[in-house]
Order: sequence, then C-alpha cells, then structure tokens
Amino acid sequence: MDRSIPLLLIGLMFGGGLGFTVAAANGITLDGHDHGDPAHHVAGHQTSMAERHDHATQLSLPSDAQAPTLDVSVEPDPASGWNLHLATTGFAFAPLSASGAHVLGEGHAHLYVNGQKRARIYGAWTHLAELPAGDVELRVTLNANDHRPLAVGDVPVEQVVTVAN
Repeated sequence: MDRSIPLLLIGLMFGGGLGFTVAAANGITLDGHDHGDPAHHVAGHQTSMAERHDHATQLSLPSDAQAPTLDVSVEPDPASGWNLHLATTGFAFAPLSASGAHVLGEGHAHLYVNGQKRARIYGAWTHLAELPAGDVELRVTLNANDHRPLAVGDVPVEQVVTVAN
C-alpha cells in the first residue's frame, strides 16, 4: 500500500503546528504584527500586547498651535480609481517609525472604507484603485507611530468623506 499521501498529511499537520507554536512563542500573530518587538515595550517594564500596540485607545493631545489637523479630499483619477489627498498641519508622516514608539507630531493615517480598515497611509497622496459601488464612506484617522488614534482634547483627528461611485 502506498503511504506517501498519509505521510504527507501527517507531516503537514505536525509542521504547521510546530510553525504556529514557534511563531506564537516569539510574539508573532496572524495579523502580521510582531508583538514581541522591543519597539513595543515601554522603558522600565514589560508591557502587555494591548499596551504595546493599541488601535483603540485614543492619544489625546493638547489644543495648542502645534495640535495636528487633517483635511481630506478625494478626486476621480483621470485613468482609473480615485486619488485621496491628506493635508495636515502639526503632523509629519513617518513610515519608518510605524509600530515604533510615539513621537509627538509624527505618525501615519488609517483608511477605513465603509467602516472596514483598508490601509495604512504613509504620505499625503494615496491612489484607490477600486471602491465598492454606490455611496462609499471613507474615514481617515491620524495615528501615532504606535497606532493609537490621535485626538485634540477629546476630539479625534479624523475626517469622513462620501464618494458617489
């Protein structure tokens, strides 16, 4: 009897299980974030995964002349899709610092399409090749390097625009 297929399946099961075990032991998750990365640790103590990489807890900044602002515009691209433009003040895009420690005045943006996170944005211009049919809600948030959404006082630094597609 040929045992190659059963042996292959057994090997795949054990190999996959071993791979997941090694990844989990090193802080790697299926969402692509390395939660074991030292950049996610707060100096002086070990932090939990939620403390190291938090997409939900707002980072409230003081309302002063250096407070970040965001203005979003979207226009049809002459060839196809849409061009999204983010104009900011008091904020610099820092793609090389994404997932690192918070630095005042820098970070990246998150793009949500109809409430679903679609992408991180690392600069002023982004091309959207495809959008769902009908009225589409685009929400853009400014985020710290550590992914926390920025707010001035308690007001999120975000803007929502609707595109008729």
